[in-house]
Amino acid sequence: MNEHTKTDGLPDAPDLVMPQALDRARPRNERMASDKVECNACPVLCQIGRGRTGACDRYANEEGVLVRVDPVVLLQKTLDAEALLVPFTVRGEGDEAALVPASSVFVTGIGASTTYPDYKPAPFIVASEAAGVDMVTVVTEGIFSYCSLKVKIDTDRWLGPEQANVRCKGEVVGHVTTAEYGSQMLSLGGVHHLTGGSKKEGRVTLEVMQTLGNKKPLELTIDGGAQLQIQAGQAPIVNGVLEQRMRVGCGSATVGIFARQFAGVADEVIVVDDHITGVLTEHQAGRCLDMKPAGIKVRGRKSTPGRYFQVANPGTGWGGTDIADPLSIIETCEADAAWPGLRLLMVSTTGEHAAWYVLDDALVPQPQPMPEAVAQVVARIGENCEPSLTTVLFLGGAGGSLRAGVSENPVLLTQAIKKSVVNVTLGGAPGYVWPGGGITVMVDVMRMPDNSFGTVPTPAIVAPLEFTMPLAEYQRLGGHMDQVRSLADTLAHGAWHNDGAPRARRMLAPAPGNGWPIGQPPQLG
Repeated sequence: MNEHTKTDGLPDAPDLVMPQALDRARPRNERMASDKVECNACPVLCQIGRGRTGACDRYANEEGVLVRVDPVVLLQKTLDAEALLVPFTVRGEGDEAALVPASSVFVTGIGASTTYPDYKPAPFIVASEAAGVDMVTVVTEGIFSYCSLKVKIDTDRWLGPEQANVRCKGEVVGHVTTAEYGSQMLSLGGVHHLTGGSKKEGRVTLEVMQTLGNKKPLELTIDGGAQLQIQAGQAPIVNGVLEQRMRVGCGSATVGIFARQFAGVADEVIVVDDHITGVLTEHQAGRCLDMKPAGIKVRGRKSTPGRYFQVANPGTGWGGTDIADPLSIIETCEADAAWPGLRLLMVSTTGEHAAWYVLDDALVPQPQPMPEAVAQVVARIGENCEPSLTTVLFLGGAGGSLRAGVSENPVLLTQAIKKSVVNVTLGGAPGYVWPGGGITVMVDVMRMPDNSFGTVPTPAIVAPLEFTMPLAEYQRLGGHMDQVRSLADTLAHGAWHNDGAPRARRMLAPAPGNGWPIGQPPQLG
């Protein structure tokens, strides 16, 4: 270890009383019935009767003692399947917690409790070691009013006009945003829907965010557009149809990618696309292959050679257009260029729609059975399409409770994060911190443990957050050094002040691909 970061100088843990009575129960409302406890874990201040839970279902009155219902989730590199759910060790009952290697366990914010009101240190401030450097991880659950979900839906289907309202149970919970390459995008939630509308709008918005964040299915409708059923990590269902493929590219890209394979089996190929329809013999790819101009002109606005915009209206048909008959986009077959017997392939950007035509003596395309060689190229298009999925990203701004729980001078925390001195994770999953002011962090919910998100009826989302940094850096930024505790002591006794500590901990293996949250320590600022 570095000489200036010895952990043997850590303060002794405070004397804890078991069972884990939370000081969330103070102060008591003098008018409250004697068998109730008041919870101050959020601004609602529930008065909870014996055997009941609060409005958030996160705290309960157990025999007159306020307890955290959910276990805290810990990640363990080598997971013992027989110890998935085990109690925190009562002081004096054994030293098995001390036998757990500090490098193999990570305390997440799931179930850790919040620091509301803002002035209190985070529930868990845990010392560890990485590459010979003393580290500390500040662990909490954050109450997020400023938060949203960014949803990526892999489909060519038109979901609705840009900026159209997205609804759940009749309430507006978000909007359609800009389409991306092979995907439609939604922005759901946000403070204006949570707090700026009716109470019902806020409640439904909160339900939408919790449901999708916790990887569960949800039904949505889009004004003037589609009906959706979406779930993180699953294929979307658009108007009752399960999506299968994300397109390989736009029509122009598909022409370019497969031009050499098309050229050997067809005289003309038109790839139908809502955005950029490609025409092979006009396209630069066809010219470079010395393909003879076919003289088949398509409707729409010509962009550059072989690339056409607005060949049809958006929809759920061929290539994300509203057409069912691909010949409807053909304006003419020019007699001075086209010829009888010309072989024409019409195909969509996913290969799900394809038709084969041969021009007759009047230069009218006539449907014909598709030759095997052509079918193989169409199949190759489908082979290059990735499976259609729904991706849900949680985006939140870390506010007062989170920052005050880390440091008495929170701007130093923000500055350290922007310098990459502090590693930010959510439930152990890597977070992307947006540039600019504040701590605006985004995470893929599929990389987080199941049921990572909770709610409070203010309304706001409850999400885990962990800040990991060198112990020396934590001291420099004004951290709560008197509350730093070893991992063994944390495993044995729960949260530092019994405030929000669950009566059990749950061990999970880290998600594949996430990496270990406490890896090579970042450079000191």
